[in-house]
Amino acid sequence: MTGLTMSTTYYVRAYATNSFVTVYGNQLNFTTTNDEYDYDYVDLGLPSGLLWATCNVGADNPEDYGDYFAWGETQPKDTYNWSTYQYCNGSYNTLTKYCTNSSYGYNGFTDNLTTLLPEDDAATANWGSDWRMPTKEEWQELYNNTTHTWTTQNGVNGRLFTASNGNSLFLPAAGYRGGSSLYYAGIGGDCWSSSLYTGNPYGAWGLNFDSGEYGMLNGYRSYGHSVRPVRSASQN
Repeated sequence: MTGLTMSTTYYVRAYATNSFVTVYGNQLNFTTTNDEYDYDYVDLGLPSGLLWATCNVGADNPEDYGDYFAWGETQPKDTYNWSTYQYCNGSYNTLTKYCTNSSYGYNGFTDNLTTLLPEDDAATANWGSDWRMPTKEEWQELYNNTTHTWTTQNGVNGRLFTASNGNSLFLPAAGYRGGSSLYYAGIGGDCWSSSLYTGNPYGAWGLNFDSGEYGMLNGYRSYGHSVRPVRSASQN
């Protein structure tokens, strides 16, 4: 069986049918295992002790682009815009979750949530409970405690972050998805944080980088960006 979610209980039963009747067997259940320890990570010796995954969600190696996620969604899709976004009613000012300003909430909705809950975190949902998306501050910690250079690794452009302990982290220039198109692949990259942009809650903080710049940028939550998971050293 494929396409199952980790750490989830499923209920199944066999059946037989003909032109007269359908007969069911006993109901059985099973729980899928959590394969989070199968994912590689690197210790950059950061002050927080945070460990960074070596590849994006949906990727098999550091150079793969991986999947793209709208902020707060846990599955990739074909089209990334407000009409397909899970947490609004069709537009940027009709938000239904993660809203700190009633001007952007559906019928004045606010919940004052400013960080993704585990069930809305693409790293946690796809890799297991030990993994999550980094906060804005954790992206900044990575920047402050490494040297970062634009490079090509196995034929793929991206940014290499090298720590004083000699370990490094590669982020491929995977671009981003808007509508049904992929933009700037090979030229730049965008990786979500778990932090809402509270000034205008239709946006969320993410890492933006290309050959010349690196920095935190608040982008539309409906866009599809890469997700690079992190985990605590205490979970190692």
